[in-house]
Amino acid sequence: MARPPAPPLPLTPTERARLGDIAVSVSLPYRAVREAKGLLMAGDGIANTTIAKNLGVSRSTVIQWREHFELDGVEWVGKVRPGRGRKPVITQDVIDKMITDTRTTTPPDATQWSNRTMAEHCGLSRTTVQKEWKARGLKPHLVKTFKISNDPDFEDKLIDVVGLYLNPPDHAIVLSFDEKSQIQALDRTQPSLPMKQGRPGTITHDYKRNGTTTLFAALNVANGQMIGKCYSRHRHEEFLAFLKIIDREVPKGTDIHIVLDNYATHKHENVRNWLDKHKRFHLHFTPTSSSWLNLVERWFRDITTKRIRRDSFRSVDELVMAIEKYIVHNNDNPKPFVWTKTAGQIIAKVRRGRVALETYSQARAIRVSPH
Repeated sequence: MARPPAPPLPLTPTERARLGDIAVSVSLPYRAVREAKGLLMAGDGIANTTIAKNLGVSRSTVIQWREHFELDGVEWVGKVRPGRGRKPVITQDVIDKMITDTRTTTPPDATQWSNRTMAEHCGLSRTTVQKEWKARGLKPHLVKTFKISNDPDFEDKLIDVVGLYLNPPDHAIVLSFDEKSQIQALDRTQPSLPMKQGRPGTITHDYKRNGTTTLFAALNVANGQMIGKCYSRHRHEEFLAFLKIIDREVPKGTDIHIVLDNYATHKHENVRNWLDKHKRFHLHFTPTSSSWLNLVERWFRDITTKRIRRDSFRSVDELVMAIEKYIVHNNDNPKPFVWTKTAGQIIAKVRRGRVALETYSQARAIRVSPH
């Protein structure tokens, strides 16, 4: 004997409208869309068996939809009821331990974890480890270098240099100076091949050394122009010779403020005597271990990556010629580097770094203490 068809599901106009919105949604989960369609069909008096066949579910699923709707209303359409659904296999405690071990420990045979070694360590899959690392921004394979200056006059020197960048004095020029020493004239042992479709350009990994040169460079902070000269050595004699070049290049009557590091040749007695006779020169020394504060270092990166690193030089003269051409090209269309951070912002960041270092050092000392 055939079972009688179920009565139409009673729906108010508001419920029917809300179910209709869910049934045509392109952003809600498919289970919610399918359940809403089934409930609308049930409201039209269509048999449960027919609804199940049209939506690709079982008749018992349609009956459950009706029962849950009568108990909970539209709010629970498409949602998994508490206590149902697949239970998590990996507990949060296991995940927390894995994250803690990633941050505070290392493998016995390496300096950092890989997703493979961490998976073996914690009994997890590599996919799970990678997913949890990605969610927290953890990248054990990467490391960044840093150095916090221990200069007792760090803040005073920082304020002095940053003040020159952000508020240069009137009727003066600010130069960022440094030596790029030991630039090697490297000649590849075999000709390089040009790039072609599907293959980058190639250079041999080995090379022949043909000597070195040192570039003395003074970057005009205001307009990006460069005063540069290559020397075979970088003693105080070469530094003095370069100061004389600057003296000739910069118009008379203009004060010259030079930002430079604490290299001993910059403070040689002969240099100090010369400066005493040339009052328009003013030296501003960066704090120790703070090369990032010298803008010319940014220019050095450009000439290295754009002109020197991938080229081949059969002699020092060829290398010097390439450097000089780069300087001429730079000065034809100079682009200054704009300093944006204030001294206060930098000091606050350095202080946070010192606190973090001290905290970590204390915690590490406790972990490795035999007591």
